[in-house]
Amino acid sequence: MAPVTPDELNVYASAEARFEVAALRLGLEEDIYRFLQYPSKEITVYIPVMLDSGHLQVFTGYRVLHSAVRGPGKGGIRFSPDVSLNEVRALASWMTWKCAVVNIPFGGAKGGVICDPTQLSKNELERITRRYTAELSDWLGPERDIPAPDIGTNEQTMAWVLDTYAMHVRQATTAVVTGKPLDIGGSQGRKEATGRGVLINCDKALAKLGMKRENCRVIIQGFGNVGSMAAMLMQQAGYKIIGVADIHGALLNEKGFDDIPKLIDWVYTRKKPLPEFPGGGAKMSSHQILFNPCEILVPAATENQITTENADGIDCRILCEGANGPTTSHADSIIDRKGIFVIPDILGNAGGVTVSYFEWVQDRQGFFWRESEVNERLQDVIEHAFDEIIHYAELHSVNNRTAAYMVAIDRVARVLKVRGIYA
Repeated sequence: MAPVTPDELNVYASAEARFEVAALRLGLEEDIYRFLQYPSKEITVYIPVMLDSGHLQVFTGYRVLHSAVRGPGKGGIRFSPDVSLNEVRALASWMTWKCAVVNIPFGGAKGGVICDPTQLSKNELERITRRYTAELSDWLGPERDIPAPDIGTNEQTMAWVLDTYAMHVRQATTAVVTGKPLDIGGSQGRKEATGRGVLINCDKALAKLGMKRENCRVIIQGFGNVGSMAAMLMQQAGYKIIGVADIHGALLNEKGFDDIPKLIDWVYTRKKPLPEFPGGGAKMSSHQILFNPCEILVPAATENQITTENADGIDCRILCEGANGPTTSHADSIIDRKGIFVIPDILGNAGGVTVSYFEWVQDRQGFFWRESEVNERLQDVIEHAFDEIIHYAELHSVNNRTAAYMVAIDRVARVLKVRGIYA
């Protein structure tokens, strides 16, 4: 098989290709197509930071607002050495469609800073975050663009964003950011939200396919917030977690992991590499874990894990995408041919942005919900979106991914037609 080309690994090209397929199936008008094809705003900032060593380093950061047609932009801030404008552009467009799929009143945005947070002190990360926020303060806001955590950032990062923004606008504005600590307006259930969304989607897929939890072997690639919470919640619900992976490697245990919370404690409290977990099972690379037989595969790490070069090796019944863009657009036809039931990323990991929306609502009304209420509302939103996508797929004879894009694009296009184009 021919090696993967750079074009296939271009995440923005993948996003564009899927948009094009769905837009053509919808018969989207040319003017609407052209409008939705481009982001609304792209901002590059240069962030001078005095390191603990006393030397100055200038970091590059980005923020892309893809669409504000259905509401303010919504999307995370990523700290990673792999951040690029192309990646941020793709992630912002995916956020537009993700918000539309679950029908919450946000558009899509995304941000990132090129840095390695594992090589920076807490004080250095705070300086980067505050200067990045200050540079973007004119474009952020509860009715403009609302950041959240992503790879390399967390609730502490969001607290720094909130505080910096508050200093610039001279008032406490908790709704400017989501995924923040409970003490400053965070929401119950936010930490588990994306993983819980994976669980809800998998439950719906099982019901659709006539399968049962206790007969399902699950492999989860990625053990960040999404993967670890999905593993814990799915095990508690009766699924058999046989494979887990993080950046250090993977473990395969055909008997199933007995205690996912202990594994989470090993990785997050004791700060140990996942593959060194005592008695964890057979060790392999985090990439190899994808190609072991299972009923449910959850790629919850980074983009471009499943490509034309390896898609034939995927051996699962259900592919639930917990990460953004884990499958390249070029590989979609291979996955289809294998008869795999796909829960695409714009639905599979939409639990996080849904509860972020709940957090924003709670901040704006100054009234906070019990965790049980958050989880109940989340389940209602995800289940309804799942049913809509399956109905669309059957009605238009398309796969689940194309159906999800069609639902999302149609929603944004209808609002755009009503509002009109200011030109």
